[in-house]
Amino acid sequence: MFSKTCEYAIRSCIYIASQSLNDKRVSLIDVSQKIESPEAFTSKILQKMVKANIIRSIKGPGGGFLIDKDQLSNIKINTIIETFDGNVLHQCSLGLPNCSDEFPCPFHHKYKSVKINLLKIFTTTTLGELLQDYEEGTTFLKI
Repeated sequence: MFSKTCEYAIRSCIYIASQSLNDKRVSLIDVSQKIESPEAFTSKILQKMVKANIIRSIKGPGGGFLIDKDQLSNIKINTIIETFDGNVLHQCSLGLPNCSDEFPCPFHHKYKSVKINLLKIFTTTTLGELLQDYEEGTTFLKI
């Protein structure tokens, strides 16, 4: 559903947040290894998330990437998705530029309610919620 870049971004956010809960900063190499993504690719993802104020970067000895604990409940998953994939949930599922309720594509009416539900999920779910489920062991991430 999402680009590989977006998937890696969400995975890296969960990993960085899990380490931030323990007051640890993580390196590019660490994130890259944990999410199984090439280092150069991961670097670009992390840079883009820093620019979007999703994560923070501290330079120098003892530096690394982190997410402020008090921001975990403010970072909506939709923010990450839109940073990497744009308004994917507002676009036609067949990629038609003029698809609308008035001029629907063949798939429009079948998929519209699904898109509305997904948009609601992604705009109300926070990184903190995903992290809580991960920390409690009710979900897993191969890291």
